[in-house]
Amino acid sequence: MAVWALVAGAQEPALPVIGVLFGLSDSNPEHQSFFETFIDELTRLGWKNGRTVRIEQRWTNADNKRTSAFAAELVALRPDVILTATTPVAAASHRETSTIPIVFTIVSDPVGAGFVASLRRPGGNMTGFTQTDAALGGKWLSLLKEAVPGLKRAGLMFNPETAPGQGKFFMTSIEAAANSLAVEPVVLPVHSDTEIEAGIAVLGREGGGLVMTDDSFMAVHYRTAIFAAARHNVPAISFTAQFAKDGGLMSYATSITDQFRDAAGYVDRILHGERPKDLPVQTPTKFATTINLKTANALGLTIPHDLLVLADDVIE
Repeated sequence: MAVWALVAGAQEPALPVIGVLFGLSDSNPEHQSFFETFIDELTRLGWKNGRTVRIEQRWTNADNKRTSAFAAELVALRPDVILTATTPVAAASHRETSTIPIVFTIVSDPVGAGFVASLRRPGGNMTGFTQTDAALGGKWLSLLKEAVPGLKRAGLMFNPETAPGQGKFFMTSIEAAANSLAVEPVVLPVHSDTEIEAGIAVLGREGGGLVMTDDSFMAVHYRTAIFAAARHNVPAISFTAQFAKDGGLMSYATSITDQFRDAAGYVDRILHGERPKDLPVQTPTKFATTINLKTANALGLTIPHDLLVLADDVIE
């Protein structure tokens, strides 16, 4: 009987494996909550880590060397599906495999990045969820101008190594908005906290504002931008709601939490035999404006009443 038990145990099928590669910060509670949302929804769908599925998780903290190494490491495990968060980790995973299914999140331009043939018909081993589109660049600048009517100059901050299209993805809409709003756009590429501080200091001396465009590096280092903007009296808007909640002036963003809940559904469908090429890329349908009035008061700004009325969340 003991021998039979050993044989029966050896014949049990291996658990399916989900690889998870996050291009965000494992020390950030909000970023951790995204992963927890994914796990909670998987559990609701019947997948429990260690019992019905095995989850291999890695965090890159927006570091390109870690991104490449962890993507190769996860693909070498031959998981049944990989979940990625941010464009750089989706790109690194895509370079490593054209066969393992990949569900991406927090991606701006999956067609331009070569992940899918089209949003409706992905066509390969990748599908997922986008969080922005190119027109949002102009929207961010327009909202900042509405909050600061006298704004004449705005810095556009991103890391070209991690931003969509190396920072060019939002430029057409930003330049169009800048032209109509009589605002001079200034490109501020950054690669470190020191460069973030220096760029914002220049804006402070020139009376400029800051548009923090969608970028995984800035998502990890956004608090540096918040503190620098406060020190140098710079009004700023960002692509993540947490920016305004943690002390930035404004944000205009979609719900990232919803993406991870929905991504669990796509992972579930793939584990049940569906193919990424048959699952259309999902785009956000709702964006929310968050305004931090405490920060506005500290900057000496009076937010126009019409903008406050339209805001989804006003932090007092």
